[in-house]
Amino acid sequence: MTEAAELPPAPEEARDVFGDRFEDAVRYAELLAETGVQRGLIGPREVPRLWERHLLNCAVLSEVVPEGVTVCDVGSGAGLPGIPLALVREDLKITLLEPLLRRTNFLTEVVELLGLDHVTVVRGRAEEVMGKLQPVHVVTARAVAPLDRLATWGIPLLRPYGEMLALKGDTAEEELKSAAAALSKLGAVETSILHVGEGVVDPLSTVVRVEVGESPGGVRFAAKRAKAARTGRTRRRR
Repeated sequence: MTEAAELPPAPEEARDVFGDRFEDAVRYAELLAETGVQRGLIGPREVPRLWERHLLNCAVLSEVVPEGVTVCDVGSGAGLPGIPLALVREDLKITLLEPLLRRTNFLTEVVELLGLDHVTVVRGRAEEVMGKLQPVHVVTARAVAPLDRLATWGIPLLRPYGEMLALKGDTAEEELKSAAAALSKLGAVETSILHVGEGVVDPLSTVVRVEVGESPGGVRFAAKRAKAARTGRTRRRR
């Protein structure tokens, strides 16, 4: 049996990034390294680099998230980037959206343990919850799918003039180019690649930003949303 990898101490940068929530960030890292590995939510080889590659890499996304907005973290998995973002930004209302029960169970435990009152866990796929969840200002995602596929799930969850922020690696520019046509059909009006985390992570975290116009998801999804809204109103009247 392979000996479990040991979680290294939190780097000094983590104290600056997480501030008053530093101890909660440490507890979350411990949960990922223990329960997360035991339940197959994170690979044991990731434990030694949990801080730099995962927690801090996700937390610096906060640099480009506007103040006081609603956020949906699509395919949240073990809570990355949603939980680090929630720890540094209590001004946000965050939904962690995840289809797998074992992951949503873990997310619910973490949210309750850390007292993240501004975070809600929802089990489901993005395409299933459209019309059931209120449209959000920002959709986040990390390591969920290639950009063109991710956009078909995430963009329809946005409110008009919202944005999708996808943490990507070295393939960001290539993915953005190959997804251009799909993004346009989904109502994207502007795209950009951002680098965040100066002085915190090396290399910097790469974020693909996709901004939408008045019809997130395009015409087809606008019709779907309208139908879902009508259905919801009918049910409430009964």
